[in-house]
Parts: sequence; structure tokens; C-alpha cells
Amino acid sequence: MYNWSTNTKRLKKDKEKYDIWKLEQQINFGLKEKKLDLKKVKKYLPKLKIDFFKKQFLNLIIYGKKPSFK
Repeated sequence: MYNWSTNTKRLKKDKEKYDIWKLEQQINFGLKEKKLDLKKVKKYLPKLKIDFFKKQFLNLIIYGKKPSFK
């Protein structure tokens, strides 16, 4: 994944922040024929800073219910 506005080398030093950033980028800007890592999505879904409706949709797909976060 190419990103010109973020220093990914520095960001990779903190695994959690990097994983969250990467998921947000993939969800917001496209996957480019890759799939989301389901384990990481489940783990970080409440922490992701994405559109509320995208978050609700992911929660519905994964868990089959309305989200408990806002």
C-alpha cells in the first residue's frame, strides 16, 4: 500500500497503531484486491475512526447484530 502523507517506517514501530491505521486506510480508500484480516477487524473495530455507517455495516456482517458502540 502506497501512502505519501504518513511515515509508515516510524508508524510500524507501534504495532497496534499501525494495524489500526492500515485498517482505516483499507476500509476508507479500498483494498486493491486484498481482503481484510478478520481477526484484526474484530479486535480493533471499536477503535477504528471510520464512518459510523461503515462501522455499523462491518459489525452487522461480523456479528449479525447492531453495534454497542457509538
